[in-house]
Amino acid sequence: MAGTDTKKRADDRSDTKTETGAGSTMGELTLEESFEKLDSLLERMEDRELPLEEAFSLYQQGLELMKNCNEKIDTVEKKILVLNGDGSFDEF
Repeated sequence: MAGTDTKKRADDRSDTKTETGAGSTMGELTLEESFEKLDSLLERMEDRELPLEEAFSLYQQGLELMKNCNEKIDTVEKKILVLNGDGSFDEF
């Protein structure tokens, strides 16, 4: 059973590295997908047996996901302000 857990963690790491590598697909994730990935990273980081190096890597990936979420939210807020269309801007 422990071998299965180790393989799953290795598979999870390879999936995340693919998405956050040089050919990043984070910009293509929806907010919901980004939030799900953040939840997944948090769950994995709660593992007390997680090596420090891997925890730090997951932390960095989480920061990138949060940056992506913030950019998407900023874009949506700007679009909402533009959508008023009557020349006035309302606070979001």
